[in-house]
Amino acid sequence: MAPYRSQALSEPSAISVAIPEHLFSSPAAGFTEVESPIAGGWMALGAMTSLIAVTLLMWTAHLTLDLRSPVNLILLFAGVLACSVRYFCRAPTSRAQRIARDAAEYIGLFTMICVLGALASYPAAVKTTGYVDVTLERIDHFFRFNWVGWYEVTAAHPALQILGSIAYASIYVTPLILLVTFAQADRKVEARAFIAAFWVAAILTLMLFMAFPAEGPLAFLVHGPIPYMPTSALYQSELIPVLRSGAVQQVSLGALKGLVCAPSFHTTSAVLFMLTAWPVRVLRWPLIAVNCAMLLSIPVEGTHYLADMIGGALVALVAYTAIKFLTRRLVTKTAL
Repeated sequence: MAPYRSQALSEPSAISVAIPEHLFSSPAAGFTEVESPIAGGWMALGAMTSLIAVTLLMWTAHLTLDLRSPVNLILLFAGVLACSVRYFCRAPTSRAQRIARDAAEYIGLFTMICVLGALASYPAAVKTTGYVDVTLERIDHFFRFNWVGWYEVTAAHPALQILGSIAYASIYVTPLILLVTFAQADRKVEARAFIAAFWVAAILTLMLFMAFPAEGPLAFLVHGPIPYMPTSALYQSELIPVLRSGAVQQVSLGALKGLVCAPSFHTTSAVLFMLTAWPVRVLRWPLIAVNCAMLLSIPVEGTHYLADMIGGALVALVAYTAIKFLTRRLVTKTAL
């Protein structure tokens, strides 16, 4: 039996099953677009390069990985499982195998980026000096954004705390929905472009973090007792100094905390999620609503200045535009 993908391409009647176009917006009038996905070789090269880069960052910062953490085994098992499914289903003979192959690739790559990005923030923090909270707070003042007032409203209303923490945690759910949808719909172009944009955004965020480290508004602006401890707590102000001093020399994958204040990667993610979801009719408005809620939760739950969010949005737009520019060079437009 011919591989499923080849069969779908050779039998027009099968294409509507493999690619449910009604879920996606139609191409612009006047032409059709036949896009080529980012080559798998480039994705594999990026993964290997990222792994080597993070290893070198850890080595130069004199940090080691806690190999005793049980999370290591979980991630190793998940990685082996994803690679195995991707390999054994590389020439699928059914739609289910093709979906399993693509889902394993997309979710595996995305998870790797998230883990490496969070891990890389620790050696990146070691290389930082000083804090830029004064500048970030001045930018907020320029835009008349009162972070303390926003925080006090949340601290006074437990319902807002619960809703905010749920919305903030949606960053783990939205990409899974997008990637599973792309796998089910056979949209490799969109899936790999989304993963690549997220990848580029993570790199840009880490670079900017090294240039603009911050304690965060909770530590910088709130003095005395803290009436409500948000999701991100005081991780920046507590962990960055001990990393700089060398007091912490081992990092556990099971205890990774968010160290990046500026730019806000939650904001970067929300913008990328919405841009990616826009062409998907069935997901467009639900995911836009979810990510708008996440954006509203970020100042308090993420302990971010408005300036952090503006920077995060710009990072997302730069990464998304860069990948769109590169992938469109692979586009063939055929006049109708």
